[in-house]
Amino acid sequence: MPQASIQEFERLPLRVHSFLAGIPLHDAWFVDLPHWRAGVTLDDFLRTGGNCLCTPSSLVRTLLDIRFFVGRFFGWDQEPVATACKSFATRLTDTDHLRSLAAAGTRDGFFRVVYRFENEQLVELINRTVHAAALSTLVETATGYRFYFGIYVRNVSRFTPFYMALVDPFRRLIVYPSLLRSVRARWNQAFGSN
Repeated sequence: MPQASIQEFERLPLRVHSFLAGIPLHDAWFVDLPHWRAGVTLDDFLRTGGNCLCTPSSLVRTLLDIRFFVGRFFGWDQEPVATACKSFATRLTDTDHLRSLAAAGTRDGFFRVVYRFENEQLVELINRTVHAAALSTLVETATGYRFYFGIYVRNVSRFTPFYMALVDPFRRLIVYPSLLRSVRARWNQAFGSN
């Protein structure tokens, strides 16, 4: 699955650009989806899968199991004390709260929702290794749809850059390509027969 250029991703008309100003975009990915019908929003897509767009492959589940085992051993997955790292949800404006289709802090797998707009969702994970946010958006193009997935990472300690360097090969070569293939399969299952 191809990575999107930072420039392409930042040209998209998304709230995240101003919302996470100052938080580095670690990388961005995309997957092109067939145009089964017009006017599909990210929210439509989320609702077809019970708010879950992808299913991890057995290899990805194995990698996650190893990561969580190591994380439990070293205490990585505990959230830092409240004063150390504030949720990105503290940046929400009244307008953001009104637009969001899910309350900030709602659990979404390993993540917590920051906001979920009709065509843009931001979720976050805070632990002792990283404060990460994942942005999903769906853009209708002339020939189909493009699903974007952007990862933002804020350091929580001096360990964060080392941790990211350690997991990046697995994320880039195995995890994200697998998840994006799963997004495409879910899309075809949800809209391909219409």
